[in-house]
Amino acid sequence: MKKLVLAMAVCAFFTVAIGVQAQQVDVAFGVGTLTAPSSNNATSFANFSQSLSGGAYLNFSGDALIIKNFGIQGEVALRASQNLYAGFQPYRPVLWDFNAIYAPRFNQHVGAELMGGIGAESIRFYQNFYNCGFTGCTNYTTSTHFLGHFGGGLRLYPVGNFFVRPEAHIYLINNNHEFSSNYATRYSVSIGYTFGGR
Repeated sequence: MKKLVLAMAVCAFFTVAIGVQAQQVDVAFGVGTLTAPSSNNATSFANFSQSLSGGAYLNFSGDALIIKNFGIQGEVALRASQNLYAGFQPYRPVLWDFNAIYAPRFNQHVGAELMGGIGAESIRFYQNFYNCGFTGCTNYTTSTHFLGHFGGGLRLYPVGNFFVRPEAHIYLINNNHEFSSNYATRYSVSIGYTFGGR
């Protein structure tokens, strides 16, 4: 969890640093769920892996629009509670990505966003003991996979610069051998605030 907090702090620092030069900065927090295909053949050991589907996912995001409606964006989505892998091993997926973003605002109350980029899926497998190293002690091991990310959402501004954003994200996960599919879709609703802009 310390590494996740550190990663979020670094993202926040760069968002603020870039935001100094940006025309608009947006920050948001949301909750949603993840869906992914299940295995077609549960009797084959190669296809024993379970689906990533289910559970509540918390997400944190921030973007900075630098040139008109174009900018950069970053986000982290993690499963709120642990799940059981193969019925006995506690685990928690964490998805994070950095994107190019296009976020036009159509009027005072409606905007949109489209994004694409790269990131990683980090799966934390929890244990009953701690491993200690140079950076501290943890009670999990991590399996990390590179991913491609595409997403979009609709920003609805009911009051001032506060927005509600229904959104969808597609993750194309490289070599996701622990699970039954190399892709997953996350649906979420976020609440956020726009600094600057129109």
